[in-house]
Amino acid sequence: MTTETDTIIIGAGPAGLAVGAALRRANVPFTVIERAQRIGESWRRHYDRLHLHTPKRHSALPYRPFPSTYPQYPSRQQMVEYLEDYARAFNIQPEFGREVQQCMRAANGTWQVATNGGTYRGRRVVIAAGFSRIPNVPNWPGQETFPGAVIHSGEYTNGDAFRGKRVLVVGFGNSGAEIALDLHERGAHSTVSVRGKVNVIPRDLLGLPIILFSIALRPLPPSLADAMNALTLRLAVGSLPAIGLAKRDDGPFSEIAKARQIPVIDVGTIARIRSGDITVRKGVESFAGSEVRFADGTREQFDAVVLATGFTTGLATMLAEHTSVLDQHGRPLQCGRETTVPGLYFCGYGVASTGLLRQIGIEARAIGASIARDEEMSSSDLVEHSSAMVS
Repeated sequence: MTTETDTIIIGAGPAGLAVGAALRRANVPFTVIERAQRIGESWRRHYDRLHLHTPKRHSALPYRPFPSTYPQYPSRQQMVEYLEDYARAFNIQPEFGREVQQCMRAANGTWQVATNGGTYRGRRVVIAAGFSRIPNVPNWPGQETFPGAVIHSGEYTNGDAFRGKRVLVVGFGNSGAEIALDLHERGAHSTVSVRGKVNVIPRDLLGLPIILFSIALRPLPPSLADAMNALTLRLAVGSLPAIGLAKRDDGPFSEIAKARQIPVIDVGTIARIRSGDITVRKGVESFAGSEVRFADGTREQFDAVVLATGFTTGLATMLAEHTSVLDQHGRPLQCGRETTVPGLYFCGYGVASTGLLRQIGIEARAIGASIARDEEMSSSDLVEHSSAMVS
């Protein structure tokens, strides 16, 4: 079965819904396809403790603010409810259970999107499937001998099941840092394994959301913004080497611009590390039963392991014929505008110091405007062609 449409949007999370809203306002026909059975599935699967790290004022999707009753940093469940309301408000009705297998531009310029539920064909495709598509699950020597549970952060809900247990969290990105804190707060003995160097910034600085400083400093070169912030962050966060964490050589703005990754936004983990409630270890080297060996030779027994080791986009497989639009990590080289392959857009993959949701809104509006202009030009060309035939 083949479904014909004007624009195909892949993903019914924040990015896909935002693009849908922009196209709805521009009266451009579109179809949203989603591999899960519900809107915002990745948000539903996040751990219970999660709240936005950016304030609601700067995190709302285009044309619809968060409810005034929501706190400054909405919870995971509130985000899910907001996405459901957003879809209703713009009459976005995704086709669920559609796992995309391949996207390919045909010789006639149309896009063919093959899924497990049939093929979709349209003039354009907007990929908004998000970063968290495929869990990155490493494997270490001897891991098969570990007798306890080994789960990915995508499977983690809360620390209740680990109360009283020794739990190792592998990875110190934002998920790893917050899961380590959640485990401690739920009564587990929490240890975090940190392989590389990190940057840490507070969620709030001087009583204000850190994003406000990021917005103000964004016009500056990243290195200059980092230099201006260095002393303030040092006073706010403290010495990272003093608590067993190696500080990155660059600053947060440079990390985002060059490495395309977000620094750790601290919501209380650093204080718990400093007090000794959460232990820091080096990178994992191997397993021997319940014993884990770390890069510095330290050995320790654990009852469970949580892999906060991130995700891959899966885009290299989805776009096997068009990998020139991706970097070496499978991430889009361009977001928020038409790529070098005509008719192909990405939304929600732009890493910004001012927050992912805010960036999604910027990209979705830009994509909507670009497609609307293209529609107008196509309509004008059609009218001119018809007039020429009549005359």
